[in-house]
Amino acid sequence: MDIKTMQRSFEKECGLLKTLSDKTTRDENFSTSALVLPKDSNGINEKGDRVNAGFDPSPENVNDLKAIDSEDGKKRNVAERPTWDNQIEFLMSCIATSVGLGNVWRFPFVAYQNGGGAFLIPYIIVLLVIGKPMYFLETVLGQFSSGNCVKIWALSPAMTGTGYAQTLGAVYVLSYYVSIIALCLYYFGVSFNATLPWTQCLPEWRNCVPSGQSANLTEIQGEAVSSAQLYFTETVLRQSDGIDDGIGIPLWDLTLCLLVSWLIIFVIVARGVKSSGKAAYFLALFPYVVMFILLIRAVTLPGAGNGILFFITPQWSKILEVRVWYAAVTQVFFSLSVCSGTLIMFSSYNKFSQNVYRDSMIVTTLDTFTSLISGITIFGVLGNLAYQLGYDDVGRVIGAGGTSLAFISYPDAIAQSPIVPQLFAVLFFLMMAVLGVGSGVALLSTVNTVLLDAFPRVPTVYMSATTCTIGFLVGLIYVTPGGQYILELVDYYGGTFMRLFAAITETIGVFWIYGLENLCVDIEFMLNIKTSFYWRICWAIVTPVIMIVVFIYALITTEALLFGNVYVYPRGAYIAGSALQYAGMVLIPIFIALALWKYRSGTFIETVKRSFLKKDTYGPREIQKREEWRAFRRDAKSERKLKRKNWFHHVLYSLIGGYRRKR
Repeated sequence: MDIKTMQRSFEKECGLLKTLSDKTTRDENFSTSALVLPKDSNGINEKGDRVNAGFDPSPENVNDLKAIDSEDGKKRNVAERPTWDNQIEFLMSCIATSVGLGNVWRFPFVAYQNGGGAFLIPYIIVLLVIGKPMYFLETVLGQFSSGNCVKIWALSPAMTGTGYAQTLGAVYVLSYYVSIIALCLYYFGVSFNATLPWTQCLPEWRNCVPSGQSANLTEIQGEAVSSAQLYFTETVLRQSDGIDDGIGIPLWDLTLCLLVSWLIIFVIVARGVKSSGKAAYFLALFPYVVMFILLIRAVTLPGAGNGILFFITPQWSKILEVRVWYAAVTQVFFSLSVCSGTLIMFSSYNKFSQNVYRDSMIVTTLDTFTSLISGITIFGVLGNLAYQLGYDDVGRVIGAGGTSLAFISYPDAIAQSPIVPQLFAVLFFLMMAVLGVGSGVALLSTVNTVLLDAFPRVPTVYMSATTCTIGFLVGLIYVTPGGQYILELVDYYGGTFMRLFAAITETIGVFWIYGLENLCVDIEFMLNIKTSFYWRICWAIVTPVIMIVVFIYALITTEALLFGNVYVYPRGAYIAGSALQYAGMVLIPIFIALALWKYRSGTFIETVKRSFLKKDTYGPREIQKREEWRAFRRDAKSERKLKRKNWFHHVLYSLIGGYRRKR
């Protein structure tokens, strides 16, 4: 090798070493700036260099994570939680959720079955001692901890099964609820026809009376049936005589409506509260415009007065029946959406100091007002229908209730309109669809929030797409000829009984394990209001006692479901229904057992304490608020120690609010 060749080789090696040295220097400088120098929100350090946040040693700054200090001194990272753009969005969302299809097709029939006007007395009492306290409680729990119906149980880890039971209940209701929206969209579509299809009798329909016309009794052999009823069962549902031989295959037109319903819900929930909050204005307010139009129309129909009197005339003998009170409890639960996880979920997106007390009172009062309007409207319609069919007893045209009230009685009323009945039909079924979508969005958001909090790195739009797809596939069951039989089964076994059990465990977990006084201190810190005796006595004693009594009564006296009060389900259907019912209830003892195993220690007493006492992570989400809350709790606890004499004295003072009174 000559000298020139050796020189070129030496220069090449020196150049390579220089390149490696420069790269090492840049990496060290980069690492130093990333790990030591502070950055602004745009990732620029003090030297003006852009820094990759992925190399930041503080993981709370990566992927929108924030550190929260626990009482044991450790840092735990939680993802930033979105919030409503303003307080009105939360209020509108709660109204859209609570004021739903249950007010239109469930409340009037339940009231009729349980004493008419007499039912209003237990209903209002239950609303005051169970509905309002539970509504306020759940909005407080969600807002205070910024957690879903599962995460809030950091206040008592062993009771986490309550949150999962509520979520499962939401899944049950959501599975069939969207199929009712699909029926609304179907009727909405056919309402644009020149002649409303349910006003005409087909040749094969026997004893049919066209809606909007009086019955010609000389041509009727047997029981007269309105064309609206036959159209719903024969044309729309193609309803089978039972499900002994199966439920059949999905009907293509209802399947299409079901798909559209799920697409609408997906569009609203795709971006979480940022998109659903905007839609809530329309979902909450538009139904009232149509509702008042229909109310005015209903009360002016011939025979409407008889129907309204039939609705409000009390049957005093029923007011002492326990089943009437059970019906009132279940109606309040269904109507207000308490113990379904939705209220906790919605309030978890609030600012920490939002006045949820005011919002709770507004929504619960408005919901009751809406139910009464719906009852007067629908029984005005039924009174007119009885008048048209020549019946003296309004009860003969009520039928089986449920969805038939919405898709038979109201269409009958619309057919009576002398001026453009198509317009009333379009408005009514659009209102029904909007009411359904409002509640459907809330139920799906509850499930999404639980899943997103468990898997925070999954984008909201992907999670929403997944849950909507699964919901659509499950919903195909309800758009078959036997779908209504399954709907009644799921609603009966999965819709109310399990939620009542979860409500009982919720009150026990919050007020008798976490502590009534502790919750009231939390409310005082968050809302700057002292909890009155009314809320304290309801939460600690009245609400759980009434629910326990009603639950035991229902457990003892529950009878097998009959579809339309006639059809007896196959034995396998009753077994499946019971499995749905107890699947959620058994989650609670399962999670208690898991918690006892997880927090096991040297002694049983210590294990129980660790399992049921609040975790260090429970409390306000913001670090500053958390520290202020801990100081506030310490001061309150010190005051309690000075005043407390014994356990009975503590219970009494907790009930009357004696600890928080100024001397």
